[in-house]
Amino acid sequence: MAAIAILVSALVLLSPVAAELQRVQHSPKEDGSLTVLAVGDWGRGGQFNQTLVAEQMGVIGEKLAADFVISTGDNFYNDGLAGDNDTAFFMTSFTDIYTASSLQKPWYIVLGNHDYTGDALAQQSPAIREVDSRWTSVNKSFIVEADIVDFFLVDTSPFVLKYWNESKFDWRNVAPRDTYIATLLQDLDDALAASNATWKVVVGHHPVSSGCEHGNTTELREHLLPLLKAHGVDMYLNGHDHCLQRISSVDSPVEFVTSGGGSKAWAGKFKATSDKMEFLYDGQGFLSMQLTAAEAHLAFYDVSGAVLHSWGLAKSADASISNVS
Repeated sequence: MAAIAILVSALVLLSPVAAELQRVQHSPKEDGSLTVLAVGDWGRGGQFNQTLVAEQMGVIGEKLAADFVISTGDNFYNDGLAGDNDTAFFMTSFTDIYTASSLQKPWYIVLGNHDYTGDALAQQSPAIREVDSRWTSVNKSFIVEADIVDFFLVDTSPFVLKYWNESKFDWRNVAPRDTYIATLLQDLDDALAASNATWKVVVGHHPVSSGCEHGNTTELREHLLPLLKAHGVDMYLNGHDHCLQRISSVDSPVEFVTSGGGSKAWAGKFKATSDKMEFLYDGQGFLSMQLTAAEAHLAFYDVSGAVLHSWGLAKSADASISNVS
């Protein structure tokens, strides 16, 4: 597919200052609103209903006038891309699947653990973006600034200690682990503190809180969750668990939202979480987010486009968040 033209409002603006997270500017609609679709754990060459999910994303994207798409990771199974010349697999799992006109928008990407078992640097390569200019992965962690909302995309695989004992992971530009994680957390802490956006959404691959098969990620609860709470983050969005779920924190305003149903799902595999489970669907689908300065409306959809669960969040005068569903 020929490279598509990306709007000037979505051009990548790289921070010139070392140790800062890179930033992408994406303007909202003229009325100040923004619509985002989110999907994870999808890249299987169209198999396991990936194509059906993609078709419904196109339908809902058209209906809601989606501005961009967020991928919550595990973009290519089972072992990521073999290199930035692995363009055939890239196209059969991405370009040739998400063909709807409403999806010809920027896709902002985080990596999952399966992406790390291939060439973990390939997905940030300009060579891949030349194949399909929707693909926007300027770094393993970066920020999408969209006026009313800042999305903080965080590389979570290095946090998971058990991966470091597996030789198949590509840790180039990551090791030593402790330094990488400490720097990332400091950069995220600084960026969250400096954000003036109405909504703050942190995006990672691994769940902080989950009732699906993988369950909570201990390392993220230890290292990342305190930042989410300290900076009044409204939502943590993830994949990794192949399900759709919404969980409310029991001691803070943050909501934990999983959108990992882009292809193969895990029916009937659950774990307990200490937070409040609001909704769980152990099948395939995706998430929509409609944001204004005052409200957020979110919904999960299945492979037929049916709404499985929808809810609203509202900003009060003191910038706290409350349910309006």
